[in-house]
Amino acid sequence: MLKKTNRLSLVDQVISQMEQLIENGHWPVGHRLPPEMVLMEEFDVSRNTLREAIQALVHAGLLESKQGSGTVVRSTSVLEAAILRHVEKTGLMETLEVRLALEKEAAQLAAKRRTEEDIDKLQAAIAKCRDAAERRQLEDFITADIEFHKTIVQASKNQLLQDLYEHMTKPLYSSIKDLMAMDTQFCYDKEIHNELFKAIRDQDVEAAVNDVNEYIAQFKKRLT
Repeated sequence: MLKKTNRLSLVDQVISQMEQLIENGHWPVGHRLPPEMVLMEEFDVSRNTLREAIQALVHAGLLESKQGSGTVVRSTSVLEAAILRHVEKTGLMETLEVRLALEKEAAQLAAKRRTEEDIDKLQAAIAKCRDAAERRQLEDFITADIEFHKTIVQASKNQLLQDLYEHMTKPLYSSIKDLMAMDTQFCYDKEIHNELFKAIRDQDVEAAVNDVNEYIAQFKKRLT
């Protein structure tokens, strides 16, 4: 016999509302939560209920309590928090292996499904990469590089793949930064991703996959 489902407890309701505020960007990553009294009034709950909800989200990895700084948003979703926890325990090689799996699938799907709008966005991202490389600006280069890869994933038209890749942004940032520290000349290549762009533009699936294999293989060589 099926049992009647129970209403969400007050704690669960607060957790749910906080998750929504984080996921929809109202509380972005790095944002410090308002004071307890403000939150208690907004959610209409007691201090104990609020603290229990916050502690649950800290445990899940969405929030982080910092001494002297209060509680800040650490991740945009439970999935991202879980990925970050695993990445912190693994090495750069494992991150590259995951990148290879996701980016290879994205590249071949993008080569099949890309639109002219996608091509324009990819060109814009490459232009930003070149500009940052010429100026030797690390942060700008990494931002543009990640934008390029995200655009490919978007061009795949696979929403689940997009969601998974979106939550890989922080690990991607770390991996690119670590690789650039090893070989800045290689990573500041002004012609970076030109061949991959051409393959996707020309809808050459095999060439797109081969190019992803090639640049990830070059990254791996720098770790051995």
